[in-house]
Amino acid sequence: MQLIDTHCHLDFPVFDPDRAALLAECRQLGVSEYIIPAVGEENWGRVMALAAEHDGISYALGVHPWYVGGQTPAVLTRLQRLLAERPRGLVAVGECGLDLRSHVPQEGQLEMFEAQIKLAMEHELPLIVHSVRANDTVAKVLRRLRPARGGVIHAFSGSLQQAEAFWQLGFRLGIGGVISFERANKTREAVRDMPLESLLLETDAPDMPLQGQQGAPNTPANLPKIAQLLADLRQQPLAHVASVLRESTLQAFQLGKSQINS
Repeated sequence: MQLIDTHCHLDFPVFDPDRAALLAECRQLGVSEYIIPAVGEENWGRVMALAAEHDGISYALGVHPWYVGGQTPAVLTRLQRLLAERPRGLVAVGECGLDLRSHVPQEGQLEMFEAQIKLAMEHELPLIVHSVRANDTVAKVLRRLRPARGGVIHAFSGSLQQAEAFWQLGFRLGIGGVISFERANKTREAVRDMPLESLLLETDAPDMPLQGQQGAPNTPANLPKIAQLLADLRQQPLAHVASVLRESTLQAFQLGKSQINS
């Protein structure tokens, strides 16, 4: 069983002391590939360096809605330049989107999100989308702009109706620790009923711990547990779930195809 963690912040300082050991442990558990989304210009260099240093790591470049206010005015110009260079390992634009729970002004979030969607369209890359308390608004923006390569709604939490709307727009759903919480009934039902190929696995490490692990940093070593939870929820064999989701991830991000330039 070979799993891909499609959303993992491996560059965060919490992993600095034992990153190599963690990657070795995860490899033993069947987690062999990762996509690391950036959160702002301040960590673009870190995610690119990690991908250059370790096999199996790809990345996305973008601006997370929490960090919109801290970016310089020329950030989009520099993002555009980097996307045009298509450096090795770059597979998506993100993490970008809307977080209506945060204190960052919504207008600024929306402007930055739309700008990044247009960049993804121009450079024919998928998007990694952060959507918190914003599913309907995000869907409305995506419906208006129609990014052809689609992408993923990271850490999907919502109803079956919202899940179907995203899938119809060409966006898969990132499934992580939220399905371990029994109170997340609406999301668990959506994940159970959606086509398997519409789902992707992720941990969002070091965030989004599984039920019972709150207070400790999450790690990609939990990805097999999430895969098992998903298989149990859908009453499908784990091997089948793992195989379909791997193929779906390779297709969504064209892993192995778009990493051309050195």
